[in-house]
Amino acid sequence: METIAALLPSGLEPWVAALLIVASAFTSALTAAFGIGGGLAMLALMGVFFPVSAVIPVHGAVQLGSNSGRAWHQRAHVRMDVAKPFIAGSIVGAVLGVFLVVQLPDALLKLLLGGFIIFLTWAKIPGIERLTHTGLAVASIGLAVLSMLVGATGPLVATLFARFFETDRKALIATSAVAMTTQHLLKIIVYGIAGFAFREWLPLVFAMIVSGYLGTVYGTGVLERMPEETFRRWFRIGITLLGLDLLRRGLMGI
Repeated sequence: METIAALLPSGLEPWVAALLIVASAFTSALTAAFGIGGGLAMLALMGVFFPVSAVIPVHGAVQLGSNSGRAWHQRAHVRMDVAKPFIAGSIVGAVLGVFLVVQLPDALLKLLLGGFIIFLTWAKIPGIERLTHTGLAVASIGLAVLSMLVGATGPLVATLFARFFETDRKALIATSAVAMTTQHLLKIIVYGIAGFAFREWLPLVFAMIVSGYLGTVYGTGVLERMPEETFRRWFRIGITLLGLDLLRRGLMGI
């Protein structure tokens, strides 16, 4: 037990690490099957046990591994024509994030994110179906900055990408994985520049990435067997519940 504790950040109990490693498998399976939910669930769990200053950077490192594993495992369905403008905009957003990211009230951020997710999911926005790759690149700039603040923008990215993949759930999930891999990579670069000590977290992060990949393999199998109509119904239900939960937590924090 002492050997295990020596590999963990100071103050983190081995049983907590074990819980997070198991949870990483389940949350990765959830996202691989339904495209949403895993990142927010993991962020909430980390928030219970981690110091506030470590939650977003460590979450970014774990999600980098989870999303890159999903992107690789589902690479046959990735649409790079959609991913490339998102990646370009994310790079610009990360550069701006170094200078623009400020500590906005957490409750306000949750209210804004939750409200925007529900709005994009259910509102009929004139012209949204004609969203161009240039428009996607511009939107990704704001999403990259937002990711530095709230940690998990996956539901918002998935909602945006759903406009491009209305009849192809596999392309939606695989391309979203590429997009989120980019966001999380840029995020840990920014936090690394800012001086966050990733080194002491690496053993735990590595173990969570490995378990997360196993969850991705299982979740992808579920996705393959799921009818398109069933996926779309649960995707909408799931993303609405996540948005409502963000609104709830935002209101409770005011």
